[in-house]
Amino acid sequence: MQAKRVTRQRSAQNQDENAGVASRATRASTKTQVGKAAITAAATTKASQPLNRKRVALEDVSNFNKAGQDASLEKDGKKPVKAALTTKTGVTKTKTRTVLKEKVVEEVKATEVKPVVKAAASRPRKRSNSSIRATETDNIENEAPVDEKVEAVVETEITKQETATYQKPTAVEEDGKVFANEPTNKKLRAAEPSAAILPEDDDNDDPLMVAEYAEEIDAYLRELEPKSQPNHEYMDGQEELQWKMRGILVDWLIEVHTRFRLLPETLYLTVNIIDRFLGLKQVGLDKLQLVGVAAMWVAAKYEEVYSPSIKNFIYVSDGGYVEDELLRAERYILTTLDYDLSYPNPMNFLRRISKADDYDIRTRTFAKYLMEVSLLDYRFLEFPGSLVAASAMYMARKMYNRGSWNASLVHYSGYTEEEIIPVFKLMIDYLARPVKHEAFFMKYADKKFKKASIKVRSWAKSAAEHYKVDLTEPVDL
Repeated sequence: MQAKRVTRQRSAQNQDENAGVASRATRASTKTQVGKAAITAAATTKASQPLNRKRVALEDVSNFNKAGQDASLEKDGKKPVKAALTTKTGVTKTKTRTVLKEKVVEEVKATEVKPVVKAAASRPRKRSNSSIRATETDNIENEAPVDEKVEAVVETEITKQETATYQKPTAVEEDGKVFANEPTNKKLRAAEPSAAILPEDDDNDDPLMVAEYAEEIDAYLRELEPKSQPNHEYMDGQEELQWKMRGILVDWLIEVHTRFRLLPETLYLTVNIIDRFLGLKQVGLDKLQLVGVAAMWVAAKYEEVYSPSIKNFIYVSDGGYVEDELLRAERYILTTLDYDLSYPNPMNFLRRISKADDYDIRTRTFAKYLMEVSLLDYRFLEFPGSLVAASAMYMARKMYNRGSWNASLVHYSGYTEEEIIPVFKLMIDYLARPVKHEAFFMKYADKKFKKASIKVRSWAKSAAEHYKVDLTEPVDL
């Protein structure tokens, strides 16, 4: 009887265990069935969606409706625009680019903060292998004098700042604080060129300088400037566009230009084609990016040795257009401009002015950054490219304290200091305001361009007060 009871108990336990296994098996089978049903449902929904959906990289304006216009825009004769226009895509953001952005933000904040303790004082010196093997007591004993050194550096920095406040230096005198740590090139001949006019015969040994035709080429380029200059008030004739949208488009084109590694002349010609075309034809908001892409494609064919293919431009626009649309836009733009692409850009005049500046690489790099400001700010449209180049060189020389605007610079630039000052103040006005065009700022925050956008911004804030530049006036950048 006892044996029968034991077998019954064991059989009951086996039944309970089997029941648990069966329940787990049923739960697992139900999970797999639910998972299969979810996968089939996702597949059906994905199949129902269109595969080749067209998107616009600058902005998706497929649902743009003219109804529900704002009352304030109706008074001005303008149609409302989506607030989401500032959202730009098209060029893939990599991880390194986001890291670069974080570093740039930190450096901008560091320049805006007043005094900062020298990092070299708090940074420990490199130890040899023998010192690394020291005991913990030795490390604790060596920590005390480091703190005393840091406190001493702080006290000296505070005393220097207190003495500096009594002197009240101007913005021009403070230039050395921003650019004092810049390395100097030993190959440079002199910091300050001679005031006498440098002759053209100095370049006879270099056939690439074409010294015998330099003056005639310069005169011809200045003759072409008024013919290729767009109307600076053309936005009044556009119903759906505003100056802010033009700035967003140009900022995106600068990012595309940087990614393709094109020449600076290509970027200047692209913006010139856009402005001249918009001054002659009305363009809808949904076709604005198409105009920009087609203009860059035309400029690349004109200036580059190896131009990017049409597939590259369709790719950066995120498949928003097909090849036929881009080809028809190219023909329409060229027909409107009567195939006239002879545009003397500011780079041509900067190369000539650099002769009077002794071809200094630092001032020339910063002048390139300042000249590109004229592409984003519509207020520079009324000034010729030669005046913009002269103003950029004038401002770069101010930052590095390279002397006055002498007779040689007046001869090679064609402008006196009085003619340059209005454009010079306009550059300060743009640079001292908050950053509106991120791609342009990030481009020149790179070490390759000597971090020009960060250093010039810190200088412009102090120069705005010194030169009495009004930053309270609203600007639609």
